[in-house]
Amino acid sequence: MDEGPTWTIREAGESDAPALALIGAATFLETFAGIIDGAAILGHCAAQHSAAAYRDHLAAGARAWLAEALPGGAPIGFALITKPDLAAAAEGDIELKRIYSLSRFHGTGLGAALMERAVAAAEGHRRLLLGVYARNDRALAFYRKQGFADIGTRRFDVGGKLYDDRVLARPLAS
Repeated sequence: MDEGPTWTIREAGESDAPALALIGAATFLETFAGIIDGAAILGHCAAQHSAAAYRDHLAAGARAWLAEALPGGAPIGFALITKPDLAAAAEGDIELKRIYSLSRFHGTGLGAALMERAVAAAEGHRRLLLGVYARNDRALAFYRKQGFADIGTRRFDVGGKLYDDRVLARPLAS
């Protein structure tokens, strides 16, 4: 278990699905309120950030790491790696499906610590891939600092509207 100044990280299990869902929905709302239609956000979160959706990911072999606030253990962030679901994926790739933290914890080293878990778990794979909203400059800067580079684009459907994402990859040592 790693400890930062105001948080700790541990591997998540199926019983953590409600916490993953809460953070997933909260951070999606926090990031996209005022950018994406509110009804579309609610629909997306109900489908993609439900406890059942996270249980399904974990049952299919995904791994997740949950960050919790100190003191108290409230969920504040997580990382999730899965089999790739990106058109740019090739044999030997793995996807960082999500890496989220509440904005209050940005700049504390939490994102880098979560990324470290994902990269370590991806050992033996060729590349770590991810998709990110093309206008999320803060996230793009973070990913570039973490060694990711653009390899393509995709269209991401939120509530029936399509948004442009960049697909990034980080080479991994095999």
